[in-house]
This record gives sequence, C-alpha cells and structure tokens, in this order.
Amino acid sequence: MTVEEAVMQYGDMLFRICLVMLCNEQDARDAVQDTFCRYMEHTPKFHDKEHEKAWLIRVAANRCRDMHRKRLRHPEVEWKDAAQYCEFQEHAADNTAEKKQEQEKITANTEGGGITKQQAEEIAAKAENIEMFSRQISW
Repeated sequence: MTVEEAVMQYGDMLFRICLVMLCNEQDARDAVQDTFCRYMEHTPKFHDKEHEKAWLIRVAANRCRDMHRKRLRHPEVEWKDAAQYCEFQEHAADNTAEKKQEQEKITANTEGGGITKQQAEEIAAKAENIEMFSRQISW
C-alpha cells in the first residue's frame, strides 16, 4: 500500500485516536504526521491490512505518549502568565544592585583591618552560591 492510500484509509482514525490522547488538535495533527513520516522512513512489510493498521495505531499511540511526557517535563507558559517571570527578572536586577552595595560595604570594612579582601570575596561568593541554591529550591 502506498503512503497516499494509507493516509486516505487510516488518517482520520489516527487523528481521532491522537486527539483523544492529547486533547489538543494541533498536537494530534503533529502526531499523525510523525506517524506517517515513520511509515515512509521504515517502509515495513505487513502480512495483511490489519497488521498495517495495528502498526500505525501503535506508532501513533507511542508518539502521543512521547509528546505527553515531553509536555509534563517541559511545561509551556502562556503569555498571560509570563508576567510573573518578568517580575522575577526585575527582582533579580534589584538584587544585583543590592549585592554591589553589600560588596562595597565589605570592602570598606576590610580596609579597617577586620578581614582581608580575599576573605571578603570568598564570603561574598559563598553567599551568592547559597542565594542561588535557595532560589533553585524554591522553584
């Protein structure tokens, strides 16, 4: 059976299966397209039409599972929700200015004989690492 015949015969059925599994029309179209691309790449030999149909259904279902797993690992952010991430970036910029002021204070204190400049830099670096780690945990 040619690819065109397979698309005509099984395309709608595969689309409905993918749509049920993914609950997204565009993702379902992508999954069906990927299924037929694999059909063209591998050009498997089938015993009969039922074997071919079963193979296409299995490939489409596996592709849907892969897409669903990817969606869980890498969630998409809607544009309307992106503002909270922009606020985080602004907050990070504010923190940078605060860090510079703290660094200047530490440098000024070291000149008075409390600790060496190298020790102050090491402390500042450790504090920055701790702050970055705490931000990562809070996500």
